[in-house]
Amino acid sequence: MIKLEKFDTSDYNRLINWIDTKELMILFGGPLFKFPITNRQLNTYTSNKKRYIYKVIDVNSNLVIGHAELNNIDFTNRNARICRILVGDTSFRNKGYGKQIINALIKIAFNELKLHRLDLGVYDFNTAAIKCYKNCGFKIEGLFKENTKVDNQYWSTYNMSLINKNYD
Repeated sequence: MIKLEKFDTSDYNRLINWIDTKELMILFGGPLFKFPITNRQLNTYTSNKKRYIYKVIDVNSNLVIGHAELNNIDFTNRNARICRILVGDTSFRNKGYGKQIINALIKIAFNELKLHRLDLGVYDFNTAAIKCYKNCGFKIEGLFKENTKVDNQYWSTYNMSLINKNYD
C-alpha cells in the first residue's frame, strides 16, 4: 500500500539518483528535462502552480519508492494530465505499485479536485505501463507517430484518457 505526499527540495537528490540514464529520463519526463537532471531544473519544475507533484511512500516500510504528478490542472475545463510516474526504487518494481499510484492520482483528481477528465501519454513500446493504465480504466484515444526523437530513433506516443462518470 502507498501514500502520496508533497514532493519538495528534500526529495531532489533521490529523484536525480533514480534517473541515471538519458533513456530513463525521457521515459520519465519526456522533453521537460535535459540529462542529467539538476536542482535548477527541478526548481523550475516545482514552481509551476498547475502541477501537483508527489513522492510515493510505501506505507509498510515507510520508504520513498517513487514519484507521481498531476499536471496542466485546469479547473475551468475540469481536466488534468497524469505525468512523470516512476517507481524509482528498483526493488519495488513489478509488484503492483504502478497501479496503486495511478489509482491514488485518480482518487485525488476525481474525488478531491472534482475533475471531469484525466489523460496521459505513454510511449507505444511501454507495454507494461499501457496494461497498467488500461487496468485503471484508461482508454487509448490516439497515437502520435514518431513524435519524440531519442538519439537516432523516433518514439511514438499513445494518448490515453479516463472520464469521471461517477462524480459529475
